[in-house]
Amino acid sequence: MRRVLVVAFAAALSMASAESHGFSHVVQPGEALAQIAERVYGDPKRENVLVGANALDAKGGAIITPGMRLEVPSPAHHVVLHGETWFAMSLAWLGTSDLPRAELLARTNKGVSWVQPLEGQEIEIPAVLSYIAGDGETVTGIAQRFWGNGNRGWELNTYNGREGVAVRRAEVVLVPMPGLRLTEAGRAEERAAAERDGASAMSVEPQRRADAEMPQLLADIRYGRYAEAVARGNRILGGGALTRPQLATLHRGLLEAYVALDARAAAAAACAAWRANEASPELDPVRVSPKIRAACAVP
Repeated sequence: MRRVLVVAFAAALSMASAESHGFSHVVQPGEALAQIAERVYGDPKRENVLVGANALDAKGGAIITPGMRLEVPSPAHHVVLHGETWFAMSLAWLGTSDLPRAELLARTNKGVSWVQPLEGQEIEIPAVLSYIAGDGETVTGIAQRFWGNGNRGWELNTYNGREGVAVRRAEVVLVPMPGLRLTEAGRAEERAAAERDGASAMSVEPQRRADAEMPQLLADIRYGRYAEAVARGNRILGGGALTRPQLATLHRGLLEAYVALDARAAAAAACAAWRANEASPELDPVRVSPKIRAACAVP
């Protein structure tokens, strides 16, 4: 049961990680996924990106309803600073400085990893989906779904530092999308969303700090360092305004830590905060421990 909980939390963590870029779209009456994809990406077939990024198929279907908040993946942009390398920018923007990710970043910008970018050059950071695998999936199928070429499954393994064709249920597979770009209408919506959500440089900095610390929070929970997890989680929460996915991830982690420490009131509060920030939190009695269901007042 512990392993299942860690996998589920890892999925949530990956959704809010440094690999993710994009903006939120609130579904309007009469909108369909293909219609949204055509407006923001210029291609209705890109609805598969919206489905994958929001784990809609993992929740039993790809139906959307008015008022639902969708995350719309998009590339980011960065002006190269003095002395920055592809590896350093890969660490900052793609989560690690490993060669595969540095090479991807360089190729996206028509460069190579062993030739440093020019100071002042504006580079594109590709969108990266955090895809939650379902039953019986393979890297071949995921590559076919998002890249249109199943033979590129090995590239997914390389990017994710994994081996094998089969993918476990609920495993998170990061799928880089270098060719994914916004239309002018999409860019306008992204700008409007940034203004609406107050995503200024000052508000983004706490979010980036949270992204950097959340992997250690996951490790604390995985290895039973629950007191450290609680201290770290509350320090992140006090560091500034966070996004709703980040808040959901943090409170989900704190819920598990408080339950393990038998801090029932704190666990109940963490569960309430988690459920307030995640649209449809899963409390499947098969996958979630009785103690967590009890903290959440779920029979």
